[in-house]
Amino acid sequence: MAMALEAQLTDDRARLMGAFNTTRRATCELSAPLSPEDQTVQSMLDASPTKWHLAHTSWFFETFLLKTFARDYDVFDDSYEVLFNSYYNAVGEQFPRDKRGLISRPTTQDVLAYREHVDAATRKLIETTTDNTFAKVAGLIKVGINHEQQHQELICTDIKHVLAQNPAFPAAYSAQNPMEDEGSPQLGWASFDGGVIETGVDWELADFAFDNEGPRHNEYYEPFKLADRLVTNGDYLAFMEDGGYASPMLWLSDGWARVQAEAWAAPLYWQKTDEGWMEFTLDGLRALNLHAPVTHVSYYEADAFAHWTGYRLPREGEWEAAARGQPIEGNFLSPGTAPHPVQVNGQSAPLRQLFGDVWEWTQSAYSPYPGYRAPAGAIGEYNGKFMSGQMVLRGGSCATPVDHVRASYRNFFYPQQRWQFTGIRLAAEA
Repeated sequence: MAMALEAQLTDDRARLMGAFNTTRRATCELSAPLSPEDQTVQSMLDASPTKWHLAHTSWFFETFLLKTFARDYDVFDDSYEVLFNSYYNAVGEQFPRDKRGLISRPTTQDVLAYREHVDAATRKLIETTTDNTFAKVAGLIKVGINHEQQHQELICTDIKHVLAQNPAFPAAYSAQNPMEDEGSPQLGWASFDGGVIETGVDWELADFAFDNEGPRHNEYYEPFKLADRLVTNGDYLAFMEDGGYASPMLWLSDGWARVQAEAWAAPLYWQKTDEGWMEFTLDGLRALNLHAPVTHVSYYEADAFAHWTGYRLPREGEWEAAARGQPIEGNFLSPGTAPHPVQVNGQSAPLRQLFGDVWEWTQSAYSPYPGYRAPAGAIGEYNGKFMSGQMVLRGGSCATPVDHVRASYRNFFYPQQRWQFTGIRLAAEA
């Protein structure tokens, strides 16, 4: 019996070590093509410098794991506790978010040395933790891994916003293999019966899920249908050419105010030129592919487009019910190539592009499920305190690691935000 338990612990250590090393390596692969100058710039409040992401994800392991469980751990630099704390008030002071681009010191090389220091200590902890504390250590490392995967996506979207400010439109990564323009399949529908639907993660079956994905509970829905593909650039261009941005009756009041205040007339990163519409990508400025999913649209734009079509956005429980049991396959993050949505590639119906490509806006406000309780301590600040004023998105994007999402995964952003790879799937009553 003792030998079996020891063998199981050895296997668990190996799996945890592999997942930790893979995640940490992938983050460095994303930053490697960027210059030190690239990695220091902050282009807006919502975006953070690449260097800050590299440091903050290390701060997370140091703060919540190593300082508690690693014996004789030597803190790399006491000043990092404030510099790279994002929003954890229970931990202490934070450097102002809007000034992260002013942190010229530590240098990028200093931050990489910090990562190596934290990595070595974490590997040692994985190797030496006794079976009495291994479960707690493993649980926090899994949170840290999934937290870092979120920041891998943010590295992509934040550097895209940085480089888009440069009139030369420089590329950050190599292009994906281009797909032949075969046109868009006609929009179809998948119908669902509705009724009482179980929503949320089943904790007994999940290897990992964030606290905001549960508890599992019942919700009632009328019969509904979801579009079998995402809204394309061509679909959205038709909305624009029909005066979508000039028709206040299509828009929520706050959305219309945002259109007026910021002079929105197209998705973020679209450029109108003499040669036609262009789109800035992480591979530079490229001709707009009319058959690829539209992306970098806000909730307000997604909702206005849905009103224009006569349909609506999905509710998050509808989306989850449709996604449960579906294979998680699609266009996800591949370090070394520029993440960008691609057109439908022959995936079979009834629902194509359900995972990957773009985060799909739902019409559901980000709020706690019945019975939700945030975890105790500072780690409880991760999700729960943001359950106000934001909208839920589902499915992952082209900048999301493939092993990061699941049917129950709840992403959330403010309705005006556009710098993430966000897109649209239509829904309607059946």
